[in-house]
Amino acid sequence: MNATTRGSLLAALACVLVGGSFTANSLLGDYPYAGGQFLRYALACLLLVPLAGPGAAARLRALTPRQWARLALLAAVGMVGFNLAILAAERTAEPAVPGVFVGCAPVVVAVLVPLLDGRRPRRAVLYGASLVAVGAFTVQGWGRTDGAGLGWSVCALAGEVGFAVLAVPVLRPLGPRLLSATVCGVAALESAAAALLLDGTGWLRRPDATETAALLWQAAIVTVIGFVCWYMGMQRIGAERATLFSGLIPVAAACTAPLVGTGSYGLAQAVGSALVGAGVALGSGALKRASRQRPLPVHEGARPLARERE
Repeated sequence: MNATTRGSLLAALACVLVGGSFTANSLLGDYPYAGGQFLRYALACLLLVPLAGPGAAARLRALTPRQWARLALLAAVGMVGFNLAILAAERTAEPAVPGVFVGCAPVVVAVLVPLLDGRRPRRAVLYGASLVAVGAFTVQGWGRTDGAGLGWSVCALAGEVGFAVLAVPVLRPLGPRLLSATVCGVAALESAAAALLLDGTGWLRRPDATETAALLWQAAIVTVIGFVCWYMGMQRIGAERATLFSGLIPVAAACTAPLVGTGSYGLAQAVGSALVGAGVALGSGALKRASRQRPLPVHEGARPLARERE
């Protein structure tokens, strides 16, 4: 298995896990949201620290103030801000609305990353990203909203884009595991600050059994495994191609929603899933690689070249 295939599988797994977290969110409706994010990221940080590898402290000390600012912005925009924007959008809009905007992230990243690098967007990646966005829209559909819902949905899109783009310059010096541990620690602090501001003294309480299970799933599976897999995949195939797999988030959410009775999977979801898969295959170059590896047909009566030379 080459690095590109391995990176694609890691990015796909990460996005499937994140899609499942949307279903877990539906079980935390009565828990203080920012406080729940604090518990999620704090626990994930504690689990990730032993996995950071040797020399982690030295690598953190070597970071410049600008890199620390980028990490703080990554946690604020791509993690805490993204989650709170989704929550705010769903107060006046149906969940499909922010989902559709987040589904456009592959298109934005396919254009933004090359521009930041001073090059033109790759045509295949851009076409694939557009197909992924259409597929995500087909899976989720559209719903009721107002101006505030649209505005917060745009913020959620910015958070999804920032989670990939802001990580690019700090991924190499830290590596996927230490980067994940660091941003989770920063996000926990930012979540606590947001919780105190939004919920006051009632920002944290003891979760019940269902809420505990949902928070443990988000911390140990979605955050620890999902974040590390995401950044390992992005390290191998780049932010442009990795973000294509974010189209799997609504697909995974649609597939897991029936398990907890919060949705159904029908024809529209099946068609949208197929479009997402086609867009990922086109943008990641899987179709091109498959055509290269397909053996040429041997016509009847023709002899292999090696035998002709005998």
